[in-house]
Amino acid sequence: MKKVVLAFSGGLDTSFCCIYLTKDLGLEVHSVVVNTGGFSDDELQAIEKRAYDLGVKSHQVIDETEDYYRDTIKYLIFGNVLKNATYPLSVSAERVCQATAIANYAKKIGAACVAHGSTGAGNDQVRFDMIFNILIPGVEIITPIRDLKLSREEEIEYLAKHGVEVNAEKAKYSINKGLWGTSVGGAETLTSNQYLPESAWPTQISATEPQRVTIDFVQGEPIALNGREIGAVKVIQQLQDLAQPYGIGRDIHVGDTIIGIKGRVGFEAAGPLILIKAHHTLEKHTLTKWQLSWKDQIAAFYGNYMHEGQMHDPVMRDIEAFLSSSQEAVTGRVIVELHPYRFIVIGIESDHDLMSNKFGSYGEMNKGYTGDDVKGFAKIFGNQTIIWHKVNEK
Repeated sequence: MKKVVLAFSGGLDTSFCCIYLTKDLGLEVHSVVVNTGGFSDDELQAIEKRAYDLGVKSHQVIDETEDYYRDTIKYLIFGNVLKNATYPLSVSAERVCQATAIANYAKKIGAACVAHGSTGAGNDQVRFDMIFNILIPGVEIITPIRDLKLSREEEIEYLAKHGVEVNAEKAKYSINKGLWGTSVGGAETLTSNQYLPESAWPTQISATEPQRVTIDFVQGEPIALNGREIGAVKVIQQLQDLAQPYGIGRDIHVGDTIIGIKGRVGFEAAGPLILIKAHHTLEKHTLTKWQLSWKDQIAAFYGNYMHEGQMHDPVMRDIEAFLSSSQEAVTGRVIVELHPYRFIVIGIESDHDLMSNKFGSYGEMNKGYTGDDVKGFAKIFGNQTIIWHKVNEK
């Protein structure tokens, strides 16, 4: 009997895959959950129980949370990456990490096949297939949901026939939770004019009183929250826990899929959005204008290419080297205030602040040059444009 490694989450699609691969295709299913910071211990235990109830031969949890931060999220923070100025690539970055871990596991156990529950209408099918083709060429890729062109209703009906009960109400929304945010898909996100109802959001609003927090960065990495040095992963998780109950970070992203169609997805990502905004504010104080300019351009490419699953292209390592180099002076504290549905970056404190009053106060007083210096500089700075107008005057 051939082994197949199934990327498993315990949701509707992968539950269908478990039964289909075993009953219809006669394969020996080895399910794998790649934890990228989105599961509690209780949730992981429940997923393991479900996998065995569905008939898998073995089940494995691979914890990639720290690697996910180190190899991916860190650079999204360095680059202040927001897809279409909105989305912190919550799922895009996660899928790259998960697909890589699953490919390595399939190689480790000598699986002949690898399977995932992607549909034929989204980005994940390309990310998973492409990374499997790169890392485990020759291993067969099986995608039941895509190949059978199944609707969610048909999946629920199929599982019911095999004695597997699915909460149809819960299955109305597809929720994917990870360290870098939670995505929410449902009927409303398949339209262009509807917003997700309050009940669809994984975190309900419970905080209303304003709260001030501080985030300490060292060379671009968030290492402390409210003065407690706890490391980047815990900063992200604890900031998320503090801010999410305010309803901060909720939005719907509209983007261009890899396969050329437009797509909408809801997300809640309070931690990522606050960290990116806080980090960017610190950079505006500590980097030169050309560092900021080039970072914007390079980071936009990095985010787009990651979104398309291309993390194994060596150009990404080149860009990461640039982004890391740019963070040498990005050290300091950022003060943020949380409010219902919004947050405010109050300001920063840093020994590397280029806004130091030693060199002058904007709009008031300068200390590094005289008014006559500026008069001469202004003539020289505009000299070529002055010449153009003189030559071309009519």
